Amino acid sequence: MSPRKQTVDPAQGVLHVEWPLFGELSRALALRVSREYDPDVVVGVATAGVIPGAVVAAMLGREFHSIVVSRKYRTEHVRETPAVFGAAPHEVRGKRVLIVDETCDSGDTMRLAVGSIINAGAKEVRTAVGFRTGTYEPDFHALATGSTIVLPWDREVIVDGELRLNPAYADALESQ
Repeated sequence: MSPRKQTVDPAQGVLHVEWPLFGELSRALALRVSREYDPDVVVGVATAGVIPGAVVAAMLGREFHSIVVSRKYRTEHVRETPAVFGAAPHEVRGKRVLIVDETCDSGDTMRLAVGSIINAGAKEVRTAVGFRTGTYEPDFHALATGSTIVLPWDREVIVDGELRLNPAYADALESQ
């Protein structure tokens, strides 16, 4: 499933995240978590949250799993609603769990992930994101910004065997 179309608030701009910055922010996130929370399991929200989730899990030396929470495309004029696809990993039962996603704005996706992990029997759940971009406040974040975030793995997609600007970010990237 492709990312949803991104809009840019000209006052906030676009934050182009390169791999070195992504690595440093993931490291900072893992350090923040380690100072306040000791999860047994880290769960990344697929698809984009799997990457920082796996990095944080590796740095914490914890088991890693994923959960698929994605957007359903209803119509062009109706807001996309996130939904959980598949089951939460059974390995969370009775464990302290850290859920990691790349960004959060409204918190809709994170709330669904938390609910799914709790329903799967987790003892305790906390949340972490690389970028807090809206009103939802995860337990941990590496950077808070109002900017549109363009992650290194989202900038380009392969179309007909060639790298092309990701259509979901075309307006955001071309306005810069």
